[in-house]
Amino acid sequence: MGFARACSVALVGVEGVVVEVQADLEPGVAAFTLVGLPDKSLIESRDRVRAAVVNSGAEWPQKKLTVGLSPASVPKSGSGFDLAVAASVLGAAERIDPKTIADLVLIGELGLDGRVRPVRGVLPAVLAAAEAGYRQVVVPEQTAGEAALVPGVSVLGVRSLRQLIAVLTDGPVPDEPEETLEGRPDPMLAGLLVPGAGVGTGLATGAGADGGHRPDLSDVAGQAEARTALEVAAAGGHHLLLHGPPGAGKTMLAERLPGVLPPLTRQEALEVTAVHSVAGMLPPGQPLVRTAPYCAPHHSATMQSLVGGGNGMPRPGAVSLAHRGILFLDEAPEFSGRALDALRQPLESGHVVVARSAGVVRLPARFLMILAANPCPCGRHTLQGSGCECPPSAIRRYQARLSGPLLDRVDLRVRVEPVQRADLMGQGGRGEPTAAVAARVAEARARSAARLDGTPWRVNSEVPGHELRTRWLVAPGALAAAERDLERGLLTARGLDRVLRVAWTVADLAGRDRPQERDVALALELRTGVARGVPAAAGSGS
Repeated sequence: MGFARACSVALVGVEGVVVEVQADLEPGVAAFTLVGLPDKSLIESRDRVRAAVVNSGAEWPQKKLTVGLSPASVPKSGSGFDLAVAASVLGAAERIDPKTIADLVLIGELGLDGRVRPVRGVLPAVLAAAEAGYRQVVVPEQTAGEAALVPGVSVLGVRSLRQLIAVLTDGPVPDEPEETLEGRPDPMLAGLLVPGAGVGTGLATGAGADGGHRPDLSDVAGQAEARTALEVAAAGGHHLLLHGPPGAGKTMLAERLPGVLPPLTRQEALEVTAVHSVAGMLPPGQPLVRTAPYCAPHHSATMQSLVGGGNGMPRPGAVSLAHRGILFLDEAPEFSGRALDALRQPLESGHVVVARSAGVVRLPARFLMILAANPCPCGRHTLQGSGCECPPSAIRRYQARLSGPLLDRVDLRVRVEPVQRADLMGQGGRGEPTAAVAARVAEARARSAARLDGTPWRVNSEVPGHELRTRWLVAPGALAAAERDLERGLLTARGLDRVLRVAWTVADLAGRDRPQERDVALALELRTGVARGVPAAAGSGS
C-alpha cells in the first residue's frame, strides 16, 4: 500500500483555503476514485491526470486509487488541482519521494500531453498558502510572475509535468519549447481570460494604453463647478452624482477621473490584482495592476453582474472589479431599481456579502462611485426652448428611480449645465490639465494620510462621523450653516457626517490644518446644490 500527500488551494470568492490532496493505493481492481466535494471540472481531472502522467513517461499504477481532498466539507471547483493530484499519485506510486511534496503547494491544470496550463486566481491562492505557513509553491510558468508578488514564498514555474518530476527527483530538467504559431494568440493563456471580459466590459486599467489620445481634463470645456467636484471626489474618495442634459460633458468628466487618482499602493495593488485574477480579467503580461481600475457597466446590467453572483460559487461583480478604483454608472436611472439599491451595502461597508446555496462569499468593494443622470427621459427638461414633452408624472417617476437612501450615500451632487459657446470655442480659456489637478490631489491625500496614520482609514470618505465630531474638530462656528440645515430637515444625520468628510477634503486641498466656515459652505453647496457664495475652485487656497 502506498500513500502520499500534496497541497493545493481552493478559492472561495477571492479568499483561499489550503486543501490537502491525499492519494492512497491499495491492491485490487484498477480504479480511480476522487472524493471531497469536487465539482464537474474537478471530477474530470481523473482523465486529464491519467493521460498527462502516461504521456510524461511515467507509469500509471494499476491498483485501486483513491484521491481525497481535505477538508472534505469545503466545496472545490476548477482545474487548478490537477498538478497536486498528479504529484500525490506519483508519490503514492513511489515514482517520486513522498517527503518532497508533503509541504509543497501545487497549482495548475494539466493538458493531456502533460503540459501545465495556467489557471485564474494564482495570486489569492498563493497569498492563502503563505498565510497558512507554506513557503514553497509550484505554478504554471505563465503565472510565476503573479505568484512571485507574494513575499516570503519560493516560486517554481514549470511548463510540464516532466519538468516537475525531474526537479523533484534531481534529474536533468527537459527543455519544453513553446508551441506558438505566428500571428495567433498563445493557446496556453486561454485559461487566464474569461471570453468577452476585455475592454467591452468597461473595465480599463490605464487610459491611453492603446497608444492613442490620453483623455485629459483640458479637453473639457467650461464646467468649473463639476471640475471642482471631480477634484474633491478624487482627493477624498467621495461618491459623486452628475446630473444634467445630454451633451453637457458628464461622461467626459467621469472618463478623465482615473488620470486624477494617485497610483495604487502596494497593498491596494495586491488587492486589485487578486480580484482581477479570480475574475479572469488580469491583463496579459501585467502580473500587478498598479493603476486604479475603471469599470463602467451598461445600464442593462443585472443585480448579479453588479454585486457578484452566478451559478455555483459566486464570482466578483462590477463593484468588486472596481475595488480601489471607479465604478461609473452612466444613465443611472436606466438601471433596475433592485440593482441600484443593492449598492447600498458596499457603499457603506466597503465589501459585499453574497449568499448562495453553494456558500457565502465576502468580496471587497471599496470603490468611488460616479453616477450620471439626465433630468427626464428625453433629457431636455429644464432647458429653455428645449421642447421637452415629458409629462410631469413621467419626470417624477424617472427621477425617483434613484432612491432617497441611495442618494443619501452620495456625498457630492452637481448639476452639469450646457456648455456655453465661449467655452466650447475656446474663447473662455481651457481648464487645468489632468497633471495639475492630479498633483493637488496627491498633496491632499498626503495630508489626509498623515492625519489618519495609525487608524484603519485611508481617505476622508472612510472616517466615521463620530470620529470627525469628537477627534478631529473643525474651526469654531464653522458648522453653523450645516446645523441649521439639519434642524430644517434639509440634511440627515448621515448627510451631516458626509458634509464633514467633504469639508475635510476641501481643507486638505486648500492646505488648511482644519476646515473653516468657507470649507463647510463649499461642502454644503456640493451636496445640496444651493449656492453658498464660495469660490468654485477647491484648490485655490482662498
